[in-house]
Amino acid sequence: MYVAHLQLTDFRSYPHAELELDPGITALVGPNGQGKTNLVEAIGYVATLSSHRVPTDAALIRAGSPRAVVGAKIVRELEPGRPRSSVVEVEITAGKANRARVNGGSPVRARDILGMLHTVLFAPEDLALVKGDPDGRRRFLDALLVQLTPRMAATVSDYERVLRQRSALLKSAGAASRARQGADLRTLDVWDGKLAQLGARLVTERRALVRALAPHVEAAYEQVSAGQGAARITYRASLEGVLHDDAPGAPAAGASDDEATVELVEAQLLEAMGRLRPKEIERGVCLVGPHRDDLVLTLADLPAKGYASHGESWSFALALRLASWRVLAAGGPQSDPDDEPVLILDDVFAELDARRRERLAELVAPARQVLITAAVAADVPEPLAGARVDVMGGEVSRVL
Repeated sequence: MYVAHLQLTDFRSYPHAELELDPGITALVGPNGQGKTNLVEAIGYVATLSSHRVPTDAALIRAGSPRAVVGAKIVRELEPGRPRSSVVEVEITAGKANRARVNGGSPVRARDILGMLHTVLFAPEDLALVKGDPDGRRRFLDALLVQLTPRMAATVSDYERVLRQRSALLKSAGAASRARQGADLRTLDVWDGKLAQLGARLVTERRALVRALAPHVEAAYEQVSAGQGAARITYRASLEGVLHDDAPGAPAAGASDDEATVELVEAQLLEAMGRLRPKEIERGVCLVGPHRDDLVLTLADLPAKGYASHGESWSFALALRLASWRVLAAGGPQSDPDDEPVLILDDVFAELDARRRERLAELVAPARQVLITAAVAADVPEPLAGARVDVMGGEVSRVL
């Protein structure tokens, strides 16, 4: 698949912009602050309904405008020589639910378009996947899950909603306890069940995804770093620590956890919440569940965070994105034959040393579509020479 046309209205700095794109490699070149990243951010938004730069949609709407619209023409070639295109529009409205249209049809929920476009975006912010907090790594897994299996968007959203409700009830129960008043915990029991049900689906899907990613991460790290150390990823569920610490006779963590069914994980979460309820009421927070899990990164059997050098951390971050690309290209159970994602490299090469720059360029050059942003044309490695678009002062123009 590839994006053939991008159209923006009141998105970020653009009152209006249009960009024609071809398969292969396209570099968007211009000084910092001219709007290059806004263009690729918009393409990523169509694929994921989220930004790699900000956690909420409000910043995506141009100042003074009530809404922004992102339109993309997506081309798939399900049979050789027979391309099929779809035009997708997403309307981003401040304070309201976003809506989408496909081929000019009636408005639908924005998440109904998930899966129509796949992207993998490399950006300087990716270094936080290795050096940052677990929250960023959880978002990385969930965003990839949603691209692979769009129905997981509802699971993630519902889990976050239930988590907020249960946290509010825990705070209320804690306040009542401190005031020496009796708290009715029957409602909390209901929300425990909902959190366990949704959390079990999320934990199970994340574990399966990590198993799929792991061999690709190892291979990609070796390719990017020229074999300097072995990169490993594992999934650490918070419920494992609760059950193992409080119940020495419980099954040990490991392969059995990876193979656990949704029903078993749901029962484990309910058991863990039951054991932790006094502490949760006292602290007013949910102490177990996928919101407290982590993607553990190790390099040569040591935690990458705190032990990996700056260059090693960059290699690990690149390996995570390259592995995502390969897993997405392989597709999910309902994938199309032309599901190779669009690769977006947002100002990445300026951050890398010469060796990693060359290796990354060689690895991504064969992709169906590669979009690169760079401050100057010289930042684009020779293997990625292709079409060029100049971006200056909000104006977008192709260089022939």
